[in-house]
Amino acid sequence: MITLADALVQRGFLSQATLQPVLDQHPADLRAELLDRKLVTERQLAEALALQTGREFFDLSANPPSQAVLGLVPAALCRKYRLIPVGVRSTADSSTGVRGKAPSLLDLMRDSGLSVRDVQGYLKGSSESVARVHQVTAESWSARRPGSGAAEQHQTVLVLGMADPTDIVAIDEVTSLTELAIEPVVVSRSSLRHAFERYLRSDAELSEISSVLEVDAAAQSLATTDEDDPAQRAPVVRFVNLLIAQAIDDRASDIHIEPGEHDLIVRFRIDGVMKEVQRADRGIQDGIISRLKIMAVIDIAERRRPQDGRISFVHHDRTVDLRVATLPTVWGEKVVMRILDNAASMVTMRTLAMTPENERRFLNAIARPHGMVLVTGPTGSGKSTTLHAALGEISNPKINVITIEDPVEFRIPGISQVQVNHRTGVTFASSLRAVLRCDPDVVLVGEIRDKETAITSIEAALTGHLVLSTLHTNDAPSALIRLIEIGTEPYLVASALSIVVAQRLARKLCTRCRQPIPISADVMEQLEFPYDPGYPPQLYSAGGCANCANTGYRGRVALHEVMEITPEIARVVVRNGTLAEVREIAAAQGMRPLRQDGWEKVSQGLTTIEEVLRVSG
Repeated sequence: MITLADALVQRGFLSQATLQPVLDQHPADLRAELLDRKLVTERQLAEALALQTGREFFDLSANPPSQAVLGLVPAALCRKYRLIPVGVRSTADSSTGVRGKAPSLLDLMRDSGLSVRDVQGYLKGSSESVARVHQVTAESWSARRPGSGAAEQHQTVLVLGMADPTDIVAIDEVTSLTELAIEPVVVSRSSLRHAFERYLRSDAELSEISSVLEVDAAAQSLATTDEDDPAQRAPVVRFVNLLIAQAIDDRASDIHIEPGEHDLIVRFRIDGVMKEVQRADRGIQDGIISRLKIMAVIDIAERRRPQDGRISFVHHDRTVDLRVATLPTVWGEKVVMRILDNAASMVTMRTLAMTPENERRFLNAIARPHGMVLVTGPTGSGKSTTLHAALGEISNPKINVITIEDPVEFRIPGISQVQVNHRTGVTFASSLRAVLRCDPDVVLVGEIRDKETAITSIEAALTGHLVLSTLHTNDAPSALIRLIEIGTEPYLVASALSIVVAQRLARKLCTRCRQPIPISADVMEQLEFPYDPGYPPQLYSAGGCANCANTGYRGRVALHEVMEITPEIARVVVRNGTLAEVREIAAAQGMRPLRQDGWEKVSQGLTTIEEVLRVSG
């Protein structure tokens, strides 16, 4: 068998001259090193692995498997061994290269006696109906195995997409489970992760486990059990792990576990919108919350006051941190977990999607050696993300960058990060005074909340430091008035501030299912939507597909309002001018309001009119 390095060279993905230095330095971890250096893609590695092992490469993104095929192998087994069933073949088809197709639900209804109720229950995720469909599907294919009449000449083969087609243990386990012959094919790891997100959701498994937990809870109310017994805790552990893994796969930013009078409700915040994903009997509440407290290393016995903790969770070979907060409510403790996924949250200036003019102004401001840059907006509008993107743009080994955050959500190599802790007296103001004695070039202050922090930040900006911070205001001009209201002298605000960016996050249209819509001139006029009737833009509405969990949206895009502090604006601030005057001058000098920036994103097909109205109203 040839080596992976030889396969990469034979396929033309790398030259021997490029590959040899990497091979000499990292012979045991070649794959990871090549990906880290961005010398090859996941797909290229998979194609090379297929050549190395003599297996077929299968493009999973272009050939999605049917639900009937997916039902042959349990989702837990797929996740455990990094594999997914992608189709079936008949041995008679192998010679002709024709891929066998799995029977559809309609075929099974016609040939195997499935009822309409079975199909409806299957589509709704009923565990009983799912089991019934899987049984009938397996029987349908088993009928074509050797010894079943006409099938004696044709054997049915399950085509199994695998990240590692040489994993004999995985193949043997799937063979034993399905009683089908297995043909491994190679799929890229990135397409496999995406397939898990789209097709192998944990909803049904979570419902099944919650039912088991309800039975356990009822049994425990009648008999005393040992809480440390692993057999008693195993379903709870599995439920919590599946819940967190599903939230990460769904790109959720927060997990809410909310006790009610009769139910325990689990909701995810996805793209800024809450979505209920699980509703279980309240009897499982104590076990779930206790398990989360243990994972977050907080007091399991304290239920009368709020607590904070942190969980490190390994998912798909990467570590994801979760910030955990508990809150006592009338029906028990509510738990909210903020998912801090560094891999998903590394944002650059390019991904901020600013318009060219706004980006030019912002980059000019952060390129200065001193001054203050403020990003404003409500909680959850992406202010910290924008500032971290700015740090990524300007940070280099020649400057000293220090951040003060509450909390430190993302660890950034090469930057000193300070965690605020009010219990020990480590506040924004006290930390900032200490930081300024540590010879910083750039300081990021997580939030300006009080007079002392505001004045110290502004003085730092006036004494040769670049200060980045956030403020809670509705728009960019309001930031100037807010700083003065906090207690900062107007002349200091006018002198220190370089630029203010107000932003909001709108949900981004799913490009796979968005639907084009006609433009009504009357509606556009009412919305003050700028467009040329001779060259109207193509607008879209949200559709719904498996890629976006039938929401029509996948991801978010930022709307920006960027205001430079020009001499004209500074003069208005110094003489205590009104907010209306500041806004009028800024607009005259080219500041585009949030809604107008939103209309630009709508014209580009990135979001919808409804989303812009929702976030900028």
